[in-house]
Amino acid sequence: MTIAVEEKRIRSLFERVETVEDVACSLAEDDERRARLLAVSNSELAAEATIRPVIAGRLLGLSEKTIRTWAAEGVLPVIQHKPRLLLDVRGVHVISHILRELRSQCKDRDLLDEVWRRLNDVALLERADLKESIEQMRQGQGRVLRPLRKE
Repeated sequence: MTIAVEEKRIRSLFERVETVEDVACSLAEDDERRARLLAVSNSELAAEATIRPVIAGRLLGLSEKTIRTWAAEGVLPVIQHKPRLLLDVRGVHVISHILRELRSQCKDRDLLDEVWRRLNDVALLERADLKESIEQMRQGQGRVLRPLRKE
């Protein structure tokens, strides 16, 4: 399959997934339909499975060299290293969201560091212990600790 055909197919997939995600995000977080729609979009991405660095670069507006660097740094998840590098299409999709947001804020420098920080933030927010702590804080549970005054 040529790069142009593959790029067109992946772009179309991303557009379909974005449409489903937009509808899902218009629903309340506790709405079961939202979860079902997001599961459908995730399964569509999972069905594609992998993407070549050259295609990922075109979709993300980055050079292939940058894509390979980001993969080596662990920002883009790699599915296969040999005989050729293949990236996880779901990871590329997540990065596309982050890059779109950063670019909308006119941030176009040090993208690797910015994306890395965003991915770390998302990973932290998905931790069960942090979710529990945040929920306890919202409910007013726990106690406030303040430093002692120096007298």
